[in-house]
Amino acid sequence: MKLLISFFFLVSVFHFCSASDYATNYAEKGEAAELKILTLPVTSDSNGLSYDYYYQSCPNAEAIISRKVKEWIDKDRTLAASILRLHFHDCVIKGCDGSILLNHEGSERSADVSKTLRGFEVIDDIKAELEKNCSRTVSCADILTSASRDATVFLGGSYWMVPYGRKDGKVSIDEEADKMVPNGHEDITSLIELFQSKGLNLVDLVILSVQDRLYNYQGTGKPDSTLPDRYLNFLTRKCRWASEYIDLDATSPTSLGNEYYKNLQKRMGLLSTDQLMYFDPRTQPLVNALAYTPQDFYPQLFGVSMTKLGNIVDPEVQQEGEIRTNCNYVNSY
Repeated sequence: MKLLISFFFLVSVFHFCSASDYATNYAEKGEAAELKILTLPVTSDSNGLSYDYYYQSCPNAEAIISRKVKEWIDKDRTLAASILRLHFHDCVIKGCDGSILLNHEGSERSADVSKTLRGFEVIDDIKAELEKNCSRTVSCADILTSASRDATVFLGGSYWMVPYGRKDGKVSIDEEADKMVPNGHEDITSLIELFQSKGLNLVDLVILSVQDRLYNYQGTGKPDSTLPDRYLNFLTRKCRWASEYIDLDATSPTSLGNEYYKNLQKRMGLLSTDQLMYFDPRTQPLVNALAYTPQDFYPQLFGVSMTKLGNIVDPEVQQEGEIRTNCNYVNSY
């Protein structure tokens, strides 16, 4: 009963047609329906993006991107989550314009909040291959957006159609990244305001949230007292070495699912901002609902929010942007 209540709560929040159809089927049959591909309208919003943008100019673009992403993730599965994080950093600043990829002194890439970003070499490899097939055609912003979709699929998520036509921005400033990108120490109100400023809602915040609770929680100089002893001891051991990676999801780090939310219920969120979502009355109902959402339905919800994130574009960049030939630098011609 608790699972059904949580499930229908999510459906009512999203008001999404495919989610509603799924809910009806679930209620009638008492089991999860088979729904692997997220269907979206055949045309995009008034942001200038379209699903057939490269149909004539680079018809193999998606196939090339998908193949390259698979090659890299087959070698290092942790790169899938890194590509998603890279995409989020790019879109949350001035829209999805590839500005996080620019590599020069004072760029977003050199910001403090970007120090641990990975996956740049994946995008560079894809771009080089696309330049061989259709030069000066596919933007770095589109590559990163499409790669994040493919990375999600390889993690067990649903496939969704990506509209294309994003231009590459020419401006990338480290101070803007440090100001805009969440660093794990914000309160929930600040995060809600940030997401709303990008056209995203409370549900998107909880869905897309996938800092220091160990040594200086909220400036106390002590660990977060809500951390379970076993998890605290585990993190303390792991964090003795700066080279160690710590999984945000302690129980299923290499797959996309709702275990992350179950861990929040157990007070096992790695970042303090993540754990606050469980304690805040505005987001706790969503955390609980997602924790009890059928496993094969959660990827559909994730795909909806990822689609909204990827469709954030700046009209000025769309007007004055370019198609970089190298994602690290603005064009010199």
